Amino acid sequence: MAPSTKKHDAGDACIIPGGFAVLSLKFSAESDTQHKLYVKEHRVRVETKTHRPLDKTLFVLNVPPYCSQAVVSQIFSRFGAVVSVELSDRPGTASVPEIKLSNIFKPAEKQGFKVAYIVFRKAKSIQLAKSHPHNFPLVISTEKQPVTTGLQKWAEQYRKSIILPEKLQETVDAFMTDYDLRKEEKAKKQEEEAEEQKEDEEGWVKVTRGNKGTKARPHTEAANQKTLQKEIRKKKRKELMNFYTWQHRNTQKEHIADLRKKFEEDKQRISLLRAQRKFRPY
Repeated sequence: MAPSTKKHDAGDACIIPGGFAVLSLKFSAESDTQHKLYVKEHRVRVETKTHRPLDKTLFVLNVPPYCSQAVVSQIFSRFGAVVSVELSDRPGTASVPEIKLSNIFKPAEKQGFKVAYIVFRKAKSIQLAKSHPHNFPLVISTEKQPVTTGLQKWAEQYRKSIILPEKLQETVDAFMTDYDLRKEEKAKKQEEEAEEQKEDEEGWVKVTRGNKGTKARPHTEAANQKTLQKEIRKKKRKELMNFYTWQHRNTQKEHIADLRKKFEEDKQRISLLRAQRKFRPY
């Protein structure tokens, strides 16, 4: 959809406390009910190095559940070219994207109202969106770009959820190939680190210099793992003896009992030797 060239009076815009501008939304041109969106320019200092530019990102609250990323992009494209749309359950800093395993197996999305971060190509699109009159509602579903809801939407989602066996097999094979490559690279890296930490014939270990300001040390992941395993084995062999007072008292009692038992055995042995000895003065 081409950007709107119609200029509105700034007085028509509705600004509420918090700096949010109110935008009205209708599902279709024939709808009587309206939905309210609350938008403002996104300005968070901690996100200066993320994919949300401070001067080109629009923060939107109260996005309906039936509005997908494509629908939100379509609605706000009248204010300027949209680069990206990010939907989230709650406001927050940009999360680091996790490793995408597959396009087929996706976690179930939470149903409910969301927040959106819309990145425009030009900064002036932010002001155009904020100055849009609240009494001119934006239309979600049109004849050229209809939005499905209800039973029709569920049926479409079900059809898309059906996976062909051939496509599933291709996805699994591609994942396993990538997994094997990453596993081989990890094993090769561990072998190289173990080789660097290996002692030579005279018992010397090669020490490499680290970054500036850090001490030179021969520790690598393999060496640290080896040291950790050694400490664990040492800890298992070590017993906590005579830690408590009652343990020390019991140890002393057992030692005294052993001494008394040995003393009695020695007395019996001496008595037996005396009985067997014969008196021979000559």
